[in-house]
Amino acid sequence: MFLAMGAFVALETNEMKHTRVKRGLMTAAAAVAALSLMGTMASADTPPAEVVGAQSVPFGFGAYSDVRPFGDITNNSMAINPAQTIAVVTRSDVRKLVVVNLASGDRREIPGYATPRNILFAPDGLSFTVSDSTLGVLDRISLLTYTVVERLPLGVGVFGTAQTGDGKTLYANNHASGTVTRINLHERRPEIVHTGFLEPRQGIKLSRTGDQLFVTDFRDDSISILDPGDFALRHKVQVDDVRGLSVSNDGKWVYAASSSTNTIVVINTATGVAEHTVPVGAKPYGAALSPDGTVLLSGNSADNTLTVINPVDRTVLGTVIGLDEPRQAITFRTDSKVAWVLNKDLTIAEVNIEKLEVVRVI
Repeated sequence: MFLAMGAFVALETNEMKHTRVKRGLMTAAAAVAALSLMGTMASADTPPAEVVGAQSVPFGFGAYSDVRPFGDITNNSMAINPAQTIAVVTRSDVRKLVVVNLASGDRREIPGYATPRNILFAPDGLSFTVSDSTLGVLDRISLLTYTVVERLPLGVGVFGTAQTGDGKTLYANNHASGTVTRINLHERRPEIVHTGFLEPRQGIKLSRTGDQLFVTDFRDDSISILDPGDFALRHKVQVDDVRGLSVSNDGKWVYAASSSTNTIVVINTATGVAEHTVPVGAKPYGAALSPDGTVLLSGNSADNTLTVINPVDRTVLGTVIGLDEPRQAITFRTDSKVAWVLNKDLTIAEVNIEKLEVVRVI
C-alpha cells in the first residue's frame, strides 16, 4: 500500500544544446493572456489517463496552435515524499509517471503525458505537481487517488518548477517563451511574468530562506540570481552548458554542473563570481547537495558514475559506479547517509554514502 507525503529532486538534460525549437516565441502579452486562463484551476475527477492524455487536449490549448513535443530536449525527474517512503519518477520521453514504494519496490504507473518535465510534492505530501511542456500544463495529482485534481494552463514550453517551503508560491520556467512566472497557488493565479530569458529549462532553484531565485539560461550559458519578489537581477554568472543546480543551506553558494567542461562550478552568490571548479566525470548533469551540507554528488551521464565531493574544501572523495545515465534526479535521505539516484530505465539506485557504492536497485 502506498503512503503519502513530499519533497523533491529533479533533473534536466538536452543532447543538442543549440538546436532551436521550430516555433515562434510567445510574446509577453501572449504569455499573460495564456496565463489569464487560470483564474481557477480546472478540476478533474476522472483517471489521469483520460484527464491528461494528449488526445484529450484541445488544439491550441497552450500558447501555440502547433503543439508538438519538445523531442530534442530530454530530461528526467524524481520527487521523494517527506516520509521518504514514496518516489515519483519520470523521463520526458516515456509519456508516463511511475510511483515507487521505496521499501517494497512496488510500482504504479500514471499514463497519459506527452513530455513530463518536473515533479514537486506538496508540503503535506498528499499530492504532487508535474509540468508537461507539450501539453502546456502543470497538473496536481492526488497521491491517494492517482487522479488529476487541478490543472493549471501555463502555456506550451512550461518546464522547470520550484516552490516555497510552505507550498503557497510556485515559480515556473517556460523554455519556449523565455519567461519565468510566479504563481500564487493559494489563490490559483499568476502574480508576475518575467520575460527576457533564453531557453530556461529544468534549472530553477529557490534558496531555503526564500530570498534568492536561481534560473539557468541554457542558450545563454548563464545563471541569473534574482530577487523572488520583484525579479530584480542581482547577478548573472556565465557557466558553459549549465545543467543541474544546488544551493547551500545558508544561500551563500551555488553548485552548478557544466556538462561541456566536466566540472562542478562553485559560485559565490553575494558576488556572483564563480570561485572554484571541481573536475568530475564525463558530462555531468546533476549537482545534489546533502541535507547536512557535507556531501555533493555529481551525476555524470556519459560514464555512468557519481563523483562524490566535499563541498567545504572542494575535494573529490571518490566515485560511485554501477549506474545507468545518472543525471539531475538525485536526492538524499534526511540523515545524509543514503542517496537515491534515478537510472535511465526509471529504476532507482540506492547509494550508501559511507561505502560509496550502490547497495540495491529499486
